[in-house]
Amino acid sequence: MGRLEGKVAIITGAGSGMGAATAQLFVSEGARVLVTDMNDEKGHAVADELGDFGDFLHVDVSRETDIAEAVSRATSHWGRLDVMFNNAGFGGARGPVESISEDDFDITVDVLLKGVFFGMKHAAPVMKAQESGAIISTASVAGLQAGESPHLYTATKAAVIHLTKSVALELGQQGIRVNAICPGVVATPLAHGPLNEDRRKKFRDRFGRYQPIGRVGEPDDIANAALFLASDDSTFITGTAMVVDGGANAGRPWHRQSELMTDQGPIKLYRPEGR
Repeated sequence: MGRLEGKVAIITGAGSGMGAATAQLFVSEGARVLVTDMNDEKGHAVADELGDFGDFLHVDVSRETDIAEAVSRATSHWGRLDVMFNNAGFGGARGPVESISEDDFDITVDVLLKGVFFGMKHAAPVMKAQESGAIISTASVAGLQAGESPHLYTATKAAVIHLTKSVALELGQQGIRVNAICPGVVATPLAHGPLNEDRRKKFRDRFGRYQPIGRVGEPDDIANAALFLASDDSTFITGTAMVVDGGANAGRPWHRQSELMTDQGPIKLYRPEGR
């Protein structure tokens, strides 16, 4: 029996990358999955691969009515909702703070924060009635440390982490777990764009050296984390931000610490006499 046997999941942004990999893994573990995305062609393609265990719905996560419709579709089609994976996202507004327009600010916050909030809001009543469920949201290591991503991406991902903790405190007594995943550099279209295989290899080689593990993340790495948080293996885990980044958030890889060396060798630390 699979780890999600008989469970029903909604995954936003499931037309490619981490969302698509998670949809495929969830179905392989026995779940029914409502694939949602703004790209109809890619979303339908993923749902078609899932066969009778998948369905597709066009969803713009910045529109509350779309999220409400997704929850209604899943519950009417399969009778329940066990997992809400708020995964949809994009890079958002870029550039210096003075260059960001109000419209760019609004769409970035609408997708990256409001979309997560709407997913939590509309999944909660169904899961409360069941007295069970798992809400998972894609945050980022950028929400834990600034300096690696655009201003609003960093700010909204930090907000997703804090919102996760806050909602977990509310829903825990109803048997609902609320957690976030914080990916590092993952080889997805969001990270490297529509590249050919040669340029994807260069992307992996370039960024892999910054990870203590020695490689960039792959969509399956995030899918495996989502499976753990969605399954009964994590029934005592809620309000967490699970970091899945190859160790990058822990610090500089050992082999790159040579940058801290002087021409005369390692920097000598001061030690008081007698120690």
